Amino acid sequence: MDYRQYIAKKLNVEGVAAEDIVLPPNSDMGDYALPCFKLAKIFKKSPAIIAEELKNSFKTDNIISKVSAVNGYLNFSLNKTNLSYGVLNEILNLGKNYGSSDEGKGKTVCIDYSSVNIAKPFHIGHLSTTVLGGALYKLYKFLGYNVVGINHLGDYGTQFGKLICAYKHWGNKEEIEKGGIHAINELYVRFNTQADEEMEREAREYFRLIENGDKEANETFEWFKSLTLKYVQGIYEKLGIKFDSYAGERFYTDKMQPVIDELKEKHLLKESEGAQVVDLEPYGMPPCLILRSDGASLYATRDLAAATYRKNHYNFYKNLYVVAYQQNLHFKQVFKVLELMGKEWAKDCVHVAFGMVSLEDGAMSTRKGKVVWLEDVINKCVEKAYEVICDKNPDLDNKGSIAEKVGIGAVIFGALYNNKIKDIVFSYDKVLSFEGETSVYVQYTAARANSVLSKSGLNITVPQNYEPNEQEAEVIKELAVFPEVLKEAADKYEPCYVSRFAVSLAQKFNKFYIECKILTAEGAAKDFRLALTYATLQTIKNALAILGIEVPEKM
Repeated sequence: MDYRQYIAKKLNVEGVAAEDIVLPPNSDMGDYALPCFKLAKIFKKSPAIIAEELKNSFKTDNIISKVSAVNGYLNFSLNKTNLSYGVLNEILNLGKNYGSSDEGKGKTVCIDYSSVNIAKPFHIGHLSTTVLGGALYKLYKFLGYNVVGINHLGDYGTQFGKLICAYKHWGNKEEIEKGGIHAINELYVRFNTQADEEMEREAREYFRLIENGDKEANETFEWFKSLTLKYVQGIYEKLGIKFDSYAGERFYTDKMQPVIDELKEKHLLKESEGAQVVDLEPYGMPPCLILRSDGASLYATRDLAAATYRKNHYNFYKNLYVVAYQQNLHFKQVFKVLELMGKEWAKDCVHVAFGMVSLEDGAMSTRKGKVVWLEDVINKCVEKAYEVICDKNPDLDNKGSIAEKVGIGAVIFGALYNNKIKDIVFSYDKVLSFEGETSVYVQYTAARANSVLSKSGLNITVPQNYEPNEQEAEVIKELAVFPEVLKEAADKYEPCYVSRFAVSLAQKFNKFYIECKILTAEGAAKDFRLALTYATLQTIKNALAILGIEVPEKM
């Protein structure tokens, strides 16, 4: 049940919606609260008087057991006995679907993420876009949306002319096949450090040949592309990432002209120093460059064509771009141009910006070859996870498989625990800690719960009319808000709400585990605590699955 919605509907007050109901800072105040401050203007009364009047008119029931008014807040306490019975039964009945909904039925969300560049390996800077987009993909699916994952390939530009030129001068087919994308990248780095003016001219010519459909140039490019996709697919499989479309920049080559024509027809294009631009100065932005003076297209041209295609092809409800915050201006310009073109759906295009990820030794550059590859980060995390597991539980079976789940989970969780806009300095020791706010801590909690259940040998049932103690009630309250957490995460494009929920649930369960007997309890208390343990394990699995993290049975 969505308790916020229930309270808002029962209040039936003008100007109060479910999102206005918040969690109080102190659980002693209640389970939910309505700040009455914004109602002061509507009712021309002080927040304290409004809260008191609403308290007096609100009738408690079998869901809301108590209402209080404190300093302008209207606080609601749930009936813990009924809440416990309802929540535990819901989780037992729904299992892996607990928290899901059909709110997205009939709506399509396009998510543009990861967007690998052809012939360039993934470095750690690609981590956020990949796992953030992947988590949003799974989240919207879980909430009933039709989701289209789009890998907008970076497969257009003069760099491919440079690569072909470098290959012609220094490349060897067998060595490239054997070395794969890293061998291609070495050619790219070599070109940028050793190419002379003649080679630069050759590179421009090779790119022109690609654009003009030259057979040999395009076959070489497609070869580079196939090696790239083979490489990235291995990383995507490890991270649990999936795409429905690999339509990249080249895909929109023949779709740009209709957009350019429309801009002309609507008198939005202006000439500026030989280039064609859309003037955005009245909106506080520099001009949006559509065509260069030589007639070449730009990122904005292709993104306008891509957005138009996605609307026509998918009829999206939301069109998300999971791209670093450095592109804030670019997307503001593109969305404003769409709006000026009269596309009412421009408001449904959203830039999901995120901060940068680096290791302690700082930033990277593919041109200079100073880069930390994402595959190396993943492999090192798995190796370190194996060492930690061997140290903590040397007799554990399948340590290698468990280390994979723990190490890969740590990489993903490390990028998804904080608000997406924050820059992240990745620390192996921190993400692999069994204590603190890590996926390892959450996975270990799940393994602990699984161990209890495996020893119980009982069918899980929920006793009626059981009044939970303080520790049990805290876990129940956390379990109850999971559906609301997912909705808020989707509304705000913030998977960190899910990761933080998982940590909070693990913390409350561990406190319950330490302070309450489970297997040695008797009667209704034992039944209730086993049901609570099962519900916690299932909900942790559901939360981590949305993030793309597996849960080992033992650790």
